[in-house]
Amino acid sequence: MITPAFAQGAGPAGGADIALQVVPFVLIFVIMYFLILRPQQKRVKDHQSMVKNVRRDDTVVTNGGIVGRVVKAMDEAGEIEVEIAPNVRVKVVRTMISEVRVKGGPVKAA
Repeated sequence: MITPAFAQGAGPAGGADIALQVVPFVLIFVIMYFLILRPQQKRVKDHQSMVKNVRRDDTVVTNGGIVGRVVKAMDEAGEIEVEIAPNVRVKVVRTMISEVRVKGGPVKAA
């Protein structure tokens, strides 16, 4: 019932075929890791370090674009008190700080 052509055409399934199919996926993952994941992890680590080291009299920029001077840094609550105008103070959550300009220093050139 089975012709000789079908019997000879199908060889045993080899492990090399599966390895060749998996290699592109592994290569894509490695490229994504070095181009996307690793730089993102570095940015998060740098941001956490920057936010942790905010001190009194530092000038900060929030994610909303508000620029102010740190009046009080409350470590236990994760908040800081920022003066945005004379006698106008607001509380800001530390993680919402996008940039720290140490002691009112000038803006970095882009």
